[in-house]
Parts: sequence; structure tokens; C-alpha cells
Amino acid sequence: MSTTRHLVNRQRRLAHAGAARAAATETPPERGKRSSNASKGVNSLKSKAGSEVRAPSLSAGTRSASLRAATERSLGVLRRRVSVLAPVVLCLLVVLLGAFGALAATRADSLRSDPAARNAALTDPARTSEVKGQTAKAVAALFSYNYADTAPADKAVSTLLTGRAVQQHRDMLAAVRAQAKDQKLVLTTTVTESGVEMIDGSRARVLVYADQSSTRTAGKKPETTYAAAMFTVDMVRGSGATWQISGIDTFGQGS
Repeated sequence: MSTTRHLVNRQRRLAHAGAARAAATETPPERGKRSSNASKGVNSLKSKAGSEVRAPSLSAGTRSASLRAATERSLGVLRRRVSVLAPVVLCLLVVLLGAFGALAATRADSLRSDPAARNAALTDPARTSEVKGQTAKAVAALFSYNYADTAPADKAVSTLLTGRAVQQHRDMLAAVRAQAKDQKLVLTTTVTESGVEMIDGSRARVLVYADQSSTRTAGKKPETTYAAAMFTVDMVRGSGATWQISGIDTFGQGS
């Protein structure tokens, strides 16, 4: 009986030892396999993680490069267009400036040819004052007459009248000269107001307002009459700075 238990225990020991050896021989490959699988999993995760991390960077760089390339292409196109259009624009500006210059010159000529622009009475106060002053003196001298001293009136006629005004003045003062000695007549004319209508070079036209007094001393008692006159005179500049009356317009009224 003891021998039987001994055999059974030996068989159990042998079976246990065989199982242990089998386990020992099988364990390393499985562990290596599991380790290899684990390494592959880690590497796979690292690869995925790396690709996931790097992917955005590569995408952003690509977009930036694309934008730069597009920008450079646009600038290149713009430069080419500018290089083509620049001469055209320059020519157009030259044409426009030439047209503007011609228009300005034409406009200036038209303004200079305009009678209002040529009227120095509107633009030259000094010349206007000169004409106005000499006209007042000429009218006063020509339309004043003293029977006792006719020399000033005769001198005024010879120096201050020209053209058709000579005959006009003679006709206007014919009655005065004819009656002067008998009536002992003294005629005095004073310019109260005048206005220069036009000055064009050496010609001018002046509107004159004057007061006249006529005194007769032939009778026992001197008689004086007064009258107002309005007329225009055409003036021309003679030698030096002297202005002469070349025409008289009394608006249809008698002297």
C-alpha cells in the first residue's frame, strides 16, 4: 500500500514538473509577442500622434505659400498692366493739358476782345480821373464867353476841339457870339457832375452835367438867367497827355 502511494506521488511530481517545463518553454515567446504588440501599439500611437500634430503645421504652411504665390501673381499682373497703361495715361494727360491750354488761351483772347474788358473806365481809376478832370476843364473853357475878352474862348477853340466838334461848337455858340457885343454878354459854364462811360485806348466818352449862367449888362439893370445842360462829349487823346473834344451830342436839344 505504501508502495502504491509512492508511485502515485512520483507520477504527480513528474506531471507537475512536465507542466512546469512546458509553461517555462511557452512563456518567453508569448511575452515577446505581447511586448512586440505593445511596442507596435506605442509606435502606432506615436505615429498617429505625430501625424496629427504635424498635419496642421504642414497645412498652414501650404496655405501661406499659396497665398504668397497668389499675391505675387496678382502683383505681377498689376505691374504689367501699369507698365502698359502708364504711356497711355501720360499721352492722355498731355492731350488734356494741351486742350486746356488752348481753351484758356481762347478764353483769354475772347475776354480781351470783349468791349467791357477793354473799357479802362472800369479798370483804370487813374486814367478815368484824368479824362474826367480834363473834360470838365475843356467844357468850362469852351462854353464860357466874355464879350470884353474873347481871347480865352478863341484859344480854347483852337486847342481843345478837333474833328467834327469844331463845327458843332461853332453852331452852338453862333447866337452868343452874334449878340455878345450888343448885349454885353457874359456866359459862364460850370461842370457840376460827369461820368466816364468808356475809355478805349486813346478814345473816351463822357456824360456831362453843367450849370450855365448868362448875364446881360447892356441895359440899365443887369439881367442874369440860369440854365442846366446835359450832353455827352467824345474825347481823343492828342499830343502829350492832352485830351480834346472830338464830338458833342446834345441828345437832339438846341443850344
